[in-house]
Amino acid sequence: WLAEGRESYRLFVRTLLSITDNIVDGAVVHPDRVVVRDGADPYFVVAADKGTATFSDTANAIAAERDFWLDDAFASGGSKGYDHKAMGITARGAWLSVRRHFLELGVDVQADPVRVAGVGDMSCDVFGNGMLLSRAIKLVAAFDHRHIFLDPDPDPVASWAERARLFALPRSSWDDYDRALISDGGGMFPRGMKEIPLSPQARAMLGIDSETTDPDTLMTAILKAQVDLLWFGGIGTYIKGAAENNATVGDPANDSIRVDGRDVRARVIGEGANLGCTQAGRIDYALHGAGGAGGRNNTDFIDNSAGVDCSDKEVNIKIALASAKREGRLGEDARVALLAAMTDDVAHLVLEDNRLQTLGLSIAEAGGAGATGSLVRLIETLEEGGDLDRRTEGLADADTFVRRAAEGRGLTRPELAVLLSSAKLALQDALESTALVDDAGMEAELLAAFPPAMQGDFAQDILAHRLRREIIATRLANRLVNRLGLIHPFELAEEEGVGLAEMAGAFIAAERLFRLDETWRAIEQGDMPEAARIRLFDRAAQGIRTHMADLLRAGGTLAPSRLVADLGPGIAALAQAAPGLLAAEARAQSVRMREELAAVGAPDGDAATVAQLFDLDGAVGLACLARDSGMDATRLTAAFTALGAQLGLDWAQGTAARMNPSDPWERLLVSGLARDFQHMRLDFLRRVGAAAVDPAEAAQAWTQAQAQPIRQFRGMIARAQAAVSVSPAMLAQIAGQARHLLSR
Repeated sequence: WLAEGRESYRLFVRTLLSITDNIVDGAVVHPDRVVVRDGADPYFVVAADKGTATFSDTANAIAAERDFWLDDAFASGGSKGYDHKAMGITARGAWLSVRRHFLELGVDVQADPVRVAGVGDMSCDVFGNGMLLSRAIKLVAAFDHRHIFLDPDPDPVASWAERARLFALPRSSWDDYDRALISDGGGMFPRGMKEIPLSPQARAMLGIDSETTDPDTLMTAILKAQVDLLWFGGIGTYIKGAAENNATVGDPANDSIRVDGRDVRARVIGEGANLGCTQAGRIDYALHGAGGAGGRNNTDFIDNSAGVDCSDKEVNIKIALASAKREGRLGEDARVALLAAMTDDVAHLVLEDNRLQTLGLSIAEAGGAGATGSLVRLIETLEEGGDLDRRTEGLADADTFVRRAAEGRGLTRPELAVLLSSAKLALQDALESTALVDDAGMEAELLAAFPPAMQGDFAQDILAHRLRREIIATRLANRLVNRLGLIHPFELAEEEGVGLAEMAGAFIAAERLFRLDETWRAIEQGDMPEAARIRLFDRAAQGIRTHMADLLRAGGTLAPSRLVADLGPGIAALAQAAPGLLAAEARAQSVRMREELAAVGAPDGDAATVAQLFDLDGAVGLACLARDSGMDATRLTAAFTALGAQLGLDWAQGTAARMNPSDPWERLLVSGLARDFQHMRLDFLRRVGAAAVDPAEAAQAWTQAQAQPIRQFRGMIARAQAAVSVSPAMLAQIAGQARHLLSR
């Protein structure tokens, strides 16, 4: 049967290639006798999945036989590729998700003992690798299709060593576990037993009263066990939603043991395997599991994405090296040796994607119920663009989310995971065909997608990569959403009336002008509670959004490198002089923000770095005005801040910039007002400064001439400042009056 299966696979792959475009001598060639009704599409890869190395080699041999342009990039993970099990890459990525959950619970899973129940055995790639990633693991229960393993109180050191032995043992099972190492009351039981005896320790661990039970009941109890982590590394779907029935799950082999998400008492679920839970089951667990308070989980496509990501990177690497091989600059033996030497660097690139993505989810989750309105609007935006099917993805209707928000609950992480992936795909699609990816500054972005060993000798092969646009667009989309969150990118595009590509260009320009890579690195590496870290990222994203809005109004964001070259010197000068240029109100607001961040545990240095993003509000506009007018940027800024202090507009602008209303219409309003309070001052300085040597003197002369209207306006500002809370409507009225005043 094995030979027949392999021949069927060969027939299947040959058939697929027979209707696939190819590249010959740099040109796309359509297959013979095939009617092509769409565009050229030679990019086609396969994922063999089970028996990856053997079946990948089979597929790659067929690709070579047919002279398919991808050669052994056609099927990743073969004998000349990256062995996922040897790298442990899928499990390592999923473990980063687990670590993120526990860090936010105040637990370091690498040092603090965690009680784990799981599905799988040590011979499995994901289960086996995962259960070796921390020596603090106390694996108390597990099952696969053959055995049930119980160890109520394991010794972490001895049990880790035994699991490592089983992992190295070919085709091992739980039956190979050394019984002498199992704690009192534990054991190993074949699933074929009619009745399994339970010790007092096992009954206490699983919450079972009976002294004996059948295997199905025992496995159900393991899924419901009160442990720290439930780790999925085997095949099957074991958790469903309370409103789902088993028939809709599509896994009849496990119908008898499946449980509802709300009945899972594990604090965290890690989905190293695919489809351990249904999406409804994930949401049910996130809302009602872990004893009713809600559990911590993501989705399988978030947790175990490292395997797919590793395959993607292998394909991209091999495509780049193929051109060097064709031109005789790289022999086959040297290519294979280089691929092997880059294994750790490839793993690093992959795991960084996992780490940042799960952190991005935490930042999105921190918005809580208050972010519901904006997230519902995002869902509508993605639906309108054809980038999301709410029903297929298991997302509730708007009314359900609004009712949940009224109860103080925001979207769950599984729901946010769907939005995160959909938002990234929408952004990637919007970027691929635009001029942004052709900007000279994107070359560094493309090179950074490859291991360092390739960035020198094979730089030209990378820069000429067939998937150049797709790789750049993917990296930008990932970073945009991971760093800014789900809401800011799409809201900003809507607020400013621009496309997603223009918005992304503004992000790249802001990232470089304000050295945001240093800001993010400092926040990530700082010693602080995770709540403080997430708050810093959230505040930083809010501050970055204001600069992006100004850059969009400055224009030219599809060529961010040119924008950076034009504005960089002016913004650098203002950043250096900022402490001496801030007016009293701006300094007070900066102090308040630092105190707010310090109150949640943020280090002073990191709080100051994030606060400075708000301190520099207006720097883009002032740098643009200095560039266009030829006036000195610092003198312009002095006039700008003096005018804001005299009229009270610095208070109004700062208040609007720091507002974070839950209603999406109000969010758009206050964001627009923050920009308007800035730009009406810039427009004023542009008018009066054109005829003056010193813009500050011109502004001072104007304020003296308009003393009476200014007193009336300041009276309105004073009433707003004395209000218990400032509303967007109040700021809108102030903006209207300020615009009228400054036009006098």
